Amino acid sequence: MNLYGRSFLTLLDYTPEEIRYLLDLARRLKREKHLRIGHRHLMGRNIVLLFEKTSTRTRCAFEVAGRDLGMGVTFLDPASSQMGRKESIEDTARVLGRMYDGIEYRGFSQNTVEVLAKYAGVPVWNGLTDQFHPTQMLADLLTIDERFHRLEGIKLTFMGDACNNVANSLMVACAKMGMHFTACAPASRFPAQSLVQTAREIAEKNGGSVTLTSDVSEGTRDADVLYTDIWVSMGEPESVWKERIDLLSPYQVNQAAFANAADEAIFMHCLPSYHDLKTEVGMQIYQKFGLTEMEVTDEVFESARSVVFDEAENRLHTIKAVILATLSKQ
Repeated sequence: MNLYGRSFLTLLDYTPEEIRYLLDLARRLKREKHLRIGHRHLMGRNIVLLFEKTSTRTRCAFEVAGRDLGMGVTFLDPASSQMGRKESIEDTARVLGRMYDGIEYRGFSQNTVEVLAKYAGVPVWNGLTDQFHPTQMLADLLTIDERFHRLEGIKLTFMGDACNNVANSLMVACAKMGMHFTACAPASRFPAQSLVQTAREIAEKNGGSVTLTSDVSEGTRDADVLYTDIWVSMGEPESVWKERIDLLSPYQVNQAAFANAADEAIFMHCLPSYHDLKTEVGMQIYQKFGLTEMEVTDEVFESARSVVFDEAENRLHTIKAVILATLSKQ
């Protein structure tokens, strides 16, 4: 499988066979990491990380992945770059492409990462935009495969704000891999109809399906995976919290939801999560609205069903696989 020179912007650009190749490569790199087997295959290369949105997992995963592969890594936050202010995205791409072998972007607009990829002349990797989160999807697929030893036929239900970047990407990922995706949410928070139609066409070719429902009982029935995300995404105003709480509280992942799922069902979350009062945001929500838990109960989050930290670790191994596959001719 030759992915050399390819950018990684959305799973829509990758075939099921290419996605499977990346998962197999990630599994190999994970095994080598755990066995302390070095894999500095990209010595002398350099990558740059452009962050308009902060993150713990994405930054750490890209930095450790790059260094494990023997690369130099530069991190640029909004205060460290003139992109979009004094320098256009196109010009920034052409400058960085002359200095670095690969560029990661995490920010707002999907158009930004696509423009970077068009002009950089080197692979560009999408660490998150408002529309898609493809590196998270590889970690999710690897985690599911590790637990069930298959992807085909797995039923994954996303509960809550089903029109955000994670839900969009999960729908595409499931369609690509022959899984059954359900968006369990209010109709006003369903994914965009155009993307739903595209995903359904892909799913039909691969033996999967895409279902939209506002009925929690129907959406969670016999699900192998219950997945959720925070109800207000980064960059959205705090003023929408009350509206989202009123709208999405019935879609909280709790024990009642799991009672309706498959016996071996697991819980997944891309993190961070407001499952207790140990964060500033969680405490603020409690003080304003009296809620001690948000999108998932602490009981579920801390249960044996929860694989969220396996999922978080797998960000490292799958991102490393993307970097190696797109920068290496081997």
